[in-house]
Amino acid sequence: MLDPIVNFFTRMFQLIGRGIGFAVGIVLWPFMWLGRWYMQRGMALKAVVGLVLAGIVGLYAYFFYVTQFWKDFDPDYSARVIAASGTVQAANALAGDPIAAPAAGAAGAATPPAAAPQSCKRSEIAAMSADLVDFNVNRNAWISSMLASKLGLFGVPWRSTPFLDNKAAFQLGINQVLRRTTTELVDALGRARGTSRIDQNLQDARTALAWDEDAWYIGMRGPTRPTPSVYREAIQKLNAFNASLEKCQATFDARADNLLQFLDRIAGDMGSTSDILRSQIEASDAGWFDPRADDRFWFAYGQLYAYYGILAATREDFSAVIRERNLTTLWDTMQTQLRDALNIQPWIISNGNESSSLFPSHLATMGFNLLRARSQIVEIRSVLDR
Repeated sequence: MLDPIVNFFTRMFQLIGRGIGFAVGIVLWPFMWLGRWYMQRGMALKAVVGLVLAGIVGLYAYFFYVTQFWKDFDPDYSARVIAASGTVQAANALAGDPIAAPAAGAAGAATPPAAAPQSCKRSEIAAMSADLVDFNVNRNAWISSMLASKLGLFGVPWRSTPFLDNKAAFQLGINQVLRRTTTELVDALGRARGTSRIDQNLQDARTALAWDEDAWYIGMRGPTRPTPSVYREAIQKLNAFNASLEKCQATFDARADNLLQFLDRIAGDMGSTSDILRSQIEASDAGWFDPRADDRFWFAYGQLYAYYGILAATREDFSAVIRERNLTTLWDTMQTQLRDALNIQPWIISNGNESSSLFPSHLATMGFNLLRARSQIVEIRSVLDR
């Protein structure tokens, strides 16, 4: 009695096996044809083709390495940058405020106070921005402008596949924050009441970070500069601004209304990203098999990673304003929530239905953390606006 059932399943598995073999054959056929063609060529042509193939394999091997190994990734990086300030004695001062010279006879005082050159407190926002750019293009390779990134997987853009696009999305999320921050530095924070002359170093930094994120040596209009080399100029200009500020030759306008405006921009940026996440959640619930979920997640993660440092730096630059407006507790809560969100680092991103017990929705989790941090920023803004 069981023979018909056994035969049915046997035929089914045979058909499935043949189908898989047929699909594999279609995928491998171009490579098999190229292999036969290669073996029939002369030694000179074999050598040239072999070198080209070795170059392509090396290119993709290096691309695989730099996308899978993230150097100096540290959610607590902001403490290191702020600790390097060297202005502990000015902990309660605003960025740009004069720093008291060492007292007469104090250890390490090389000159009397009257002869000591005047110095001012640097901007931690500018320092944090420079460190984030350095993290993106010096301590790690900038993925989006690499040739292997532009070629994709057999012509298919990496963002349309579930492979090797996470780090690029993470870097682009950081860069989004840096563009927003340098714009605020140029338009408001680096000018006296927004009416004085624009600081040229900040303007040059903003222009550099506005460069195409995927520029290679050759573009649609001919030879051009690759993205990493232009972004390195932003590091130099941000550091040059801070050097001028420390000599009291530049301006940092640390007023409450400038802080309010900056927080407004950050809240708007987070709201926009949460909307992108919501759109992807509504567009697909394919769980582990949504190829766009990972780059959406890591773009948002890159934003949170950068804003965690920028907001820690903002606290240092506007320390007196935050203290005077009794914002310390609210700011601590916001920083804690941002830091907790950075602990979410799943190996594989799932975009499942939010009620599913098998396929989690990492995008919904990231969106929740974005909106939670945004709500704290909006609350701080409302206090500043009173």
